[in-house]
Amino acid sequence: MVSETSEKALEDLIEAAFLSAGYVQGSNKDFDADLALDTKQFWAFLEATQSEELDKLRPYADWQARVLNRLNNKIKKDGILTVLKKGLSVESAHLKLLYRLPYNTLNPEVERLFGANIFSVTRQVHFSNATPMDSVDMVLFINGLPIVTMELKQPWKGQNVHHARKQYQDRNHREPLFEFGRCLVHFAVDTHDVSMATKLAGKSTFFLPFNKGDGHGKGNPINPTGHKTAYLWEEVLEKRSLTNIIEHFAKMVEEENKETGKKTKTLFFPRYHQLDVVRQVLNDVKSNGVGQRYLIQHSAGSGKSNSITWLGYQLI
Repeated sequence: MVSETSEKALEDLIEAAFLSAGYVQGSNKDFDADLALDTKQFWAFLEATQSEELDKLRPYADWQARVLNRLNNKIKKDGILTVLKKGLSVESAHLKLLYRLPYNTLNPEVERLFGANIFSVTRQVHFSNATPMDSVDMVLFINGLPIVTMELKQPWKGQNVHHARKQYQDRNHREPLFEFGRCLVHFAVDTHDVSMATKLAGKSTFFLPFNKGDGHGKGNPINPTGHKTAYLWEEVLEKRSLTNIIEHFAKMVEEENKETGKKTKTLFFPRYHQLDVVRQVLNDVKSNGVGQRYLIQHSAGSGKSNSITWLGYQLI
């Protein structure tokens, strides 16, 4: 049998992995490019989980428009993380947009509510009304809110992660889906390597590697059961893992320049090695108790300060 090596085949494989892990299949026709929102999943989640809160708004003739307008303005001002963590207040109603991850089995209601979250994957999302033929290969949503975008390339067809990075750099980053803070992260992916960016800024877009490392070098090790980069869709972006990243790793930091007074925001998403080391130490502490000593090998500029901070908070 001849192996299928097209980019579409890679999309098929990744989509199938998400669907088998509990994601639902989204449709491009439900995506509102102006709001950067899967409106079908958004309303389905709210109606299924918070109908009583919506009842407070239904007396208004334009209640749905009020919710969407408030949501859009809040994300533009504060970013997606804020609405995911704090919810959205509209008139007298307060809407939760993400139910938190349960960390034990003591409260079945927490587990039930987490299960009510709608994780969805949509392929070939047409993100622009100005250029309606343009699309991004894949977008992951939680309750209709875009969390992750992915551009996929297949080296067998002569393109790789560098072409995916350039594709992002050529995008109009003022399109709502690509506005800073609208999504948590943008992944450039091929079957060997992964890069990530949290802010698209044309040619100035800065990508960081999101690889596991291969021995003492860069890249990814051979995966005997699939593509080298399968850890991205099989592990990192699995529903519980992604929620854990939202709750305990991803963060928006605002800093003020003391000389100019200008404020700048930076969105942090953990690199693979940071995520891995924090989770490994946490798991070891859970298994062996406190008081152990750990030696972690790292390189200059690897973000060890953030790794220490993320670990410290989660240990507490």
